[in-house]
Amino acid sequence: MTDQLKIALAQLNPTVGDIEGNLAMVRQAVAELPDADLIFFSELVLAGYPPEDLVLKPFFLDKIDAAVQTLCADTTKGGPGILLPTPWRVDGKVYNSVLLIDGGRVVTHRFKHDLPNYGVFDEKRVFTPGPMPGPMNFRDVRIGVPICEDIWTPDVVECLQESGAEILLVPNGSPFERDKVDRRLSHAVARVQETGLPLAYLNQIGGQDELVFDGASFVLNADCKMALQLPSWEEAVISTRWERRGGRWHCAVGECVAPYEDLSSIYNAMVLGLRDYVNKAGFRGVLLGLSGGIDSALSAAIAVDALGSERVRCVMMPSPYTSQVSLDDAAEAAKLMAIQYDIVSIEPAMLAFGEMLQPLFKGHEADVTEENIQARSRGLLLMSISNKFGSMLLTTGNKSEMAVGYSTLYGDMSGGYSVLKDVYKTDVFKLSLWRNENNLPTFLGPDGRVIPERIITKPPSAELKPDQTDQDTLPPYDKLDDILTCLIEDEMSVAEIAARGHTPETIERVWRMLDGAEYKRRQSPPGVKITSRAFGRDRRYPITNSLRKIL
Repeated sequence: MTDQLKIALAQLNPTVGDIEGNLAMVRQAVAELPDADLIFFSELVLAGYPPEDLVLKPFFLDKIDAAVQTLCADTTKGGPGILLPTPWRVDGKVYNSVLLIDGGRVVTHRFKHDLPNYGVFDEKRVFTPGPMPGPMNFRDVRIGVPICEDIWTPDVVECLQESGAEILLVPNGSPFERDKVDRRLSHAVARVQETGLPLAYLNQIGGQDELVFDGASFVLNADCKMALQLPSWEEAVISTRWERRGGRWHCAVGECVAPYEDLSSIYNAMVLGLRDYVNKAGFRGVLLGLSGGIDSALSAAIAVDALGSERVRCVMMPSPYTSQVSLDDAAEAAKLMAIQYDIVSIEPAMLAFGEMLQPLFKGHEADVTEENIQARSRGLLLMSISNKFGSMLLTTGNKSEMAVGYSTLYGDMSGGYSVLKDVYKTDVFKLSLWRNENNLPTFLGPDGRVIPERIITKPPSAELKPDQTDQDTLPPYDKLDDILTCLIEDEMSVAEIAARGHTPETIERVWRMLDGAEYKRRQSPPGVKITSRAFGRDRRYPITNSLRKIL
């Protein structure tokens, strides 16, 4: 009977669709740990997670089959067994699977039973749910392999325990959102308490469209004590030592790297999400408008930390309403971040559009139309620079603005990626202060202050007309963000929100703005998910609907 095992955890950053690259990454991890008995990887590592409708393409699955055969050949002369999560076809059906590869062949496989179909997940669209699984026999050790969602309820793990599992190894593709580290740990602890089995939770890292994965993998012994905690936001391949004691398996205690606190996690999520979106899509760099305001300054800081200052270009586009303070603040921010900084006035465009439209607009007072012309002139200018030089345009609007439609279609909403899309304005201020006081080894930007203090303290303004501030149009951001959180993340009633100190009239006004801006949000670029209800796949509301009042 085997009484000792070396099990390696490979917390890696796969790329969706890059089967050859992901295969090379898996093989490299295996080569680094020739003394391990078993190495296991995160959910669907060979395809990248989530592969979505790629798994409906037969030629994609053919490539998966070929990659698996390569890994089988690698194990013909010994070395670690490989626990490989991948899409897998059986009898014409496609499963979210884990293959046990050892001794030159696929020894056995298990399928994900509980396919998530909520929020950002729609696995039932492309996968067939597997039956309740039993454990795998690996070198005389019975290993249970519940896959991600399978441990968020007790049934699958209970079935594994009742059928003789001795260790639980859990591959995951669990996207980051605020406070999720604690929820993952809570579910894992519950499964350990229910079964008395030790559990290794392995999560991937990396960005994929709107999602970002934070790693933070861990191992719990049967007494629920933490034996190992891998770092957040970094790749890591760690070998763990397991020993059978009194009929139970125990993992030797290793380094436990504490997860980052809230603001640092959010900032890391935005940095990694942007870095992988740009690099995996093959863009040479990014471009953004730097207005002298806090949203564009924070977006620029994140871009520099993600890509390095040499891959970030900023353009200040003043109008007659742009203050000298904004010009000075934008220039200082660009200097602090050591980024390319250009100034191009939009006044000629404003005059040209005014002249072109004068015959049609004659007799009508200037209004929001002229303000939007300014925003659209900037959008046209930035997209032209993007087209000419090949850098992807970033939009800089935050979740508060996107929620209430305080943005201009084909203007400041133009771009390929939205850095702050799921970050409320009140958090923009907090994150700016945090970055001025913190820099991490994974960031590529400079140490010290990167956002001028005045940008953080001055009243926010779009500067589209004289003496304009955001609060001319919107409630104060602390009140607005609290109401929006209640409406979006918590789906609270008017009475519940009013109990927090808001008037019903203000709540109704915010809700009307939120509901009326849905058509704009459908045309907005992707941005990394931070909250439990990000706009897009998380929160799906009809554009055309007749629910007009909530009071």
